[in-house]
Amino acid sequence: MKKIFDEYICFIENTLKQFSYKNKLGLQSSIANAMDYSLEAGGKRIRPVLVFAFCNMCGGNYIEAAAPAAAIEMIHTFSLIHDDLPCMDNDDFRRGKPSCHKQFGEACAVLAGDALAIRPFQIISESGLKDNIKIKLINELSYSSGVEGMIGGQIIDMENEQRSNISQENLRTMYALKTGMLIKASCVMGCITAEATDEQVKNAKEYADCLGLAFQIIDDILDVTGDEQTLGKPIGSDTEENKTTFVTLYGIDGAREEAARLTGKAMEILDRFNNNEFLKDLTKYLLDRNY
Repeated sequence: MKKIFDEYICFIENTLKQFSYKNKLGLQSSIANAMDYSLEAGGKRIRPVLVFAFCNMCGGNYIEAAAPAAAIEMIHTFSLIHDDLPCMDNDDFRRGKPSCHKQFGEACAVLAGDALAIRPFQIISESGLKDNIKIKLINELSYSSGVEGMIGGQIIDMENEQRSNISQENLRTMYALKTGMLIKASCVMGCITAEATDEQVKNAKEYADCLGLAFQIIDDILDVTGDEQTLGKPIGSDTEENKTTFVTLYGIDGAREEAARLTGKAMEILDRFNNNEFLKDLTKYLLDRNY
């Protein structure tokens, strides 16, 4: 797995640099610097890797998925910038560095997030992909990012801080939107780029539903058990902000069991695809990760 994973990571890092505004703007250079600061700070890059992996698994060439992979990482980074703001989670560190608003100021961070939310659609529309593929990609990305997707999950998460007795159904819905929708979009956008069949897209969505929830449950566990230096962000923030998580509902052992169950189901869904070895290894790796 490592060789292919490293190849995907190298490609997305180079692609993101190609789409950078660095040294291309005059009076607006501060916003470009803030965008690049957050976008190039590292991170797992799991979403673009999923775009590449599903594109390849469905018979495409991952090189052709450069634009959608960069687009999904920009959307993800915009969500992190806004998530860290004082009016949201008020986190001072992200990916081992000061949060965007700590480095550039709150107003600049808001605008940097806004810019990273808009730039992806320009990148996809200007890519060399077929027009019908561009339309499908833009539709998938906008749906998954908006009120019916990631942003909708974010508002549920914020309002849950003021609620008591959060139900399992509420929590699963919030996670499916806030975390799961961009993971699902990554898998589907890889399929779209490869011009996959409807059945392959359906299976990709089912896989992503399982992976997205398992991914967030592991995040919940790491917020309690993880190492701050390894994670690159403060731990214990969920407790401080009075957030209900899978750990508070089920305990660490119960949360681990649910993450393992979901991962097993995701692996079974991957059996419906040919050339699934990389994604099987990645899926197992994400369950066992410590960051």
